[in-house]
Amino acid sequence: MALALIEDDELLADTLQTLLSQQGYPVELITRGDTARQRFSADTNVDLIILDLTLPGCSGLEVLETLRCHDRSTPVLILTARASVEDRVRGLDLGADDYLTKPFSLDEFEARIRALLRRQPHSGVGETLRMGTVSFDTRTQRVFIEEQSVALPPRELRLLACLLRHGGDVVERARLNEEAFGCEEAIADNALEVYIHRLRRRLAGSDLTLRTIRGMGYRLEQG
Repeated sequence: MALALIEDDELLADTLQTLLSQQGYPVELITRGDTARQRFSADTNVDLIILDLTLPGCSGLEVLETLRCHDRSTPVLILTARASVEDRVRGLDLGADDYLTKPFSLDEFEARIRALLRRQPHSGVGETLRMGTVSFDTRTQRVFIEEQSVALPPRELRLLACLLRHGGDVVERARLNEEAFGCEEAIADNALEVYIHRLRRRLAGSDLTLRTIRGMGYRLEQG
């Protein structure tokens, strides 16, 4: 699997590139935001992107926005020194799949990479998850409500996929964290509620209702 590392800190970039290469991953290193933005303005041709937010030329968020205009499925791991909730939510809203705040441990970095790559569908292999008027093609990462395509950011896609796979059953927060957010530790309650609220709005035109089961988790219900 090929990876792209977009990082302008020479020491960190060299460390991460060496680490990933030792794990057998071909790594394309890009040190400027404008170069990365141009590189990912059309075809992606990598399996995962590691993206710093503070870059010369243009910001990592601008790179991410350009990428998501044509590619909603390639996972993106953000690396940044910005630790505020607002920055994290903005990055995730634009389509990032995971977030690491500097400084971070290399063990955690490797674990996040493995988790994101595990979630990648095998080429040509997929399934269609259905419940009521909602369907989700896991290969193309497209959602349909009554045959009409609906665009969802990656985090909401993963939440929906998890809930559809457990259609009608209560899904615990820990399961949502693991399957949709790629982590075993609980994310902040308010962050998860934000994504649940947004997914509810996306499903407003369907026959599904996303309910909160207090003290337990969430459940998709039909009708």
